[in-house]
Amino acid sequence: MSFSDPIGDMLTRIRNAQMRRKNSVSTPASTLRGRVLDVLQSEGFIRGYSETKFENGAAEYEIELKYSDSDPVIRTIERVSRPGRRVYASVKNIPQVANGLGVSILSTPKGVMADHEAKAANVGGEVLCRVF
Repeated sequence: MSFSDPIGDMLTRIRNAQMRRKNSVSTPASTLRGRVLDVLQSEGFIRGYSETKFENGAAEYEIELKYSDSDPVIRTIERVSRPGRRVYASVKNIPQVANGLGVSILSTPKGVMADHEAKAANVGGEVLCRVF
């Protein structure tokens, strides 16, 4: 199956699973999705994820969602840069989410990273999504 927006698809799967109070959700595996999940895990928004490989060569990630007092840790997760409208930010203009309580995930020349890591590394890039 071909997706025009694989990151948007993954974020929607996470959002839908949390609305249904699921413990985990699966999504097709790719390098970019894995890097975004690494950032979500390091920032404490998900418990973790594991990769499952199938005999036909396909792979998928099983994402373990995180809840606090039966409320999802991720309050909002939204795609910023879309295939039809890419959004880039220089290091001076990296958007802050909820006065620093949330995080913007960026794709930079030094890899996919959170907004505060990009500022520390003095790089800008494409703003993939916002999480709070």
